[in-house]
Parts: sequence; C-alpha cells; structure tokens
Amino acid sequence: MPTVTLKQGHVRPVWSGHPWVFAQAVARIEGGAVAGDEVVVTDPYGSVLGRGLYTPRSAIPVRMYTREDRPIDAALFRHRIERAIAHRRELGLPGRAPGHETDAFRLIHAEGDGLPGLIVDLFGDTVVVQLGTIGVKRREGVIFDALQAALSPRAIVDRTPESLAKLEGFTADSGVVRGDPGLDRLRFVERGLRYTIPLALGHKTGFYLDQRTLRTRVEQLAPNRRVLDAFCFVGTFAMAAARGGASEVLAIDESATALEVGAECARENGLLDRIRFTRDDARKALQSASREGGFDLVLCDPPKLAGTRASKDAALTAYRRLAAGACRATRPGGILVLCSCSSAVSLDDLTRVLALGARDARMQAAVFDRHFQGGDHPVPAAFPEGLYLKSLIARVDAL
Repeated sequence: MPTVTLKQGHVRPVWSGHPWVFAQAVARIEGGAVAGDEVVVTDPYGSVLGRGLYTPRSAIPVRMYTREDRPIDAALFRHRIERAIAHRRELGLPGRAPGHETDAFRLIHAEGDGLPGLIVDLFGDTVVVQLGTIGVKRREGVIFDALQAALSPRAIVDRTPESLAKLEGFTADSGVVRGDPGLDRLRFVERGLRYTIPLALGHKTGFYLDQRTLRTRVEQLAPNRRVLDAFCFVGTFAMAAARGGASEVLAIDESATALEVGAECARENGLLDRIRFTRDDARKALQSASREGGFDLVLCDPPKLAGTRASKDAALTAYRRLAAGACRATRPGGILVLCSCSSAVSLDDLTRVLALGARDARMQAAVFDRHFQGGDHPVPAAFPEGLYLKSLIARVDAL
C-alpha cells in the first residue's frame, strides 16, 4: 500500500477530522502511488491517520475516507451510500405532505457524507452524479451498482463537468450511463411545485437544490410585494414569490434557454400570468429598477464569483458592487436577499460587503435572517470549507 507521510506541524487538521491533505502538508510519498490509488496517510513518526484516495495533479493530493487503517472497498461505498439515504429519510426526504411534496434533494454530499469527490442528487426517479476526483472515477462501477441496488432508479445520469475531469486527468462521461437511454429531461417536485428540466440545461446537476429552505422563506416574505428575481435561472425564487402572493414578479437572466424552461415550469404550475420573464443582464436590471423607484423584495443570487481563495479579493469587490446595485434597486423599507455560493467567501465577508455596498448606495442594511445550504448538504464539523452557501436577508433603508 503506498504511503503519504505528513510534515511536522501539518498533522493536527487531518487528525481532528479535516478530510483534505494539502500538497504543502506532504513530506514524502512512498510505494509508487498513481492517480486514483488508495493510500495510507501517516504522521512523521509512522502512526496511521487513515486512508484516502490520491490525486497527484491536485493542490489536494489526498482526500481522506477512513480514520483507521481499513480498506476503501466496495463494502465501504455501499455502507456510506446507505447511511446517506437513511439520513435523508430522517430529514423527511422525500417529503409527502400535501402542498409540500418534495422528491428532489441531495442524496450524497461528498465530504459531508464521508465520500469526498462524489455528488449524487435525486430528481424523482432519476439519479444524477458528479465524479469529482480520479479516485472516485476509477470506482464508478461500484458506486453505480450501490445506487442501483439501493434506489432502483429509472436512470443514472453523469453530469461531471469536463473542465473538472480534465484537471483530475480523466475523460468525463455525459448523459445516461445506466438505465433508460431515452431519458432527456428531469421531472420532479419541490415543495409542491412541479419542474421539468432538460438535461441539456447544464447548471450543476441540473438544478439548485441547495436553496430549497430559502425559497420557502421568500414565499413567506412575498405577499403583496413587488419582487425582482435577478440571476433567476429557471425562476425558482420567482415562482415561490408568485405562489406566496406577490403583487408583481420580474425574473431576469441572460440565458434565453433558462428563461424558456422557467416560463414553461411557471405555466405548468399555473403561475405564468404572475411572472414576467425577461432576458437581460442582471446588473443592468438592478440599475433600471433603481431608476424606476425600486422593488419591495429584491433577490440577488449570482453565480460563483470566487472559485478559489486566490480569486477572493476580486470576488469581494464584485460582491460589493452587486450589493450596492441591489440596495439601490430596493425601495427604502424593502427587503434584499443577497447570496454567495463561493466557499472562499465567509458569512462575515458577505455581511461586510453588504454593509459597504449599502453605504456606497447611500443606504443602510439591517440583517434579520441568514440561510445556508439545506440539511441534505451536511458539513463535517472539522471542515469549514464545506459551508459554501450563505444568504443574508436584510431590510434596506435610506441613510
């Protein structure tokens, strides 16, 4: 078994449960490890810290799977997949309460479920996977067998980004890898709202499941308010607001395809007459809203702006500008929802850029609610990087 020995002073994070071994923590690698191999991780004195999967080309060359000297085998994958499914059932997923049915949720959240590099989402009768490391890719057959045995899905769909696969040194599959080859769209229900999403609409695994709890909160805040949903994608917040009783909803996105899909979903749920889907740059839409007196509720949920820690400073500048534009687009006394899905941006970072953005807009923001990814996206206590999604809900007033 190849061995990865850590440097003095770099043991404690791994010992305490952090699932990543960073390149700068590695003293030496012995035993001829190749990409995707199982490796034993030890401290400088030879004490075993556990086992992980090896990715030599990465800044994170080892992702830990065990905290003892036990194999990363098919039995381990089956057990952890079954454990993850049991956890979702404990959370009430899938949900069957009338009007709040949900059969789409994250089934396996990588490090949060003890399976680093593996993302699995369930959409009705379809499983969608993302294989984030060469080690997971080499074990895809075991993973797919376990998912089939536990869930008997109509199909398993691989949505691994080609860019990620290239970094890890493998070729990504695309589309159905097990089951019905004719499957071309995801059909599912979230909080009683029905969605039909073509597989060709390539965001994440097909949908933003991590914002489910925030959509519930937006629906509660929406009655009798004029709502702007910037960066709307398929208009999930817009539909939540419309169902919640908003007086007017404007949904903005640059993707014509996403807007077409969103409009069709709104039609399917009887909400299209309450939502105006418009193709535009969200930043320009915020400026226009400011000139027109503002909205009562503004949602600003941009795509990831800080992909790495190195890009954090530039991202914070961009978030500050967005926060300023969103504050200007919110009428005095209205509500702003500002989100970040960048793990490099902390809750404190996001709160600070909201304060600075509000000041730039000659306004002030008082945060009264905070939201994170849902319970189906668990985060190990020793892994703060896992808390990637943060959302602030604030009342915005003039200075």
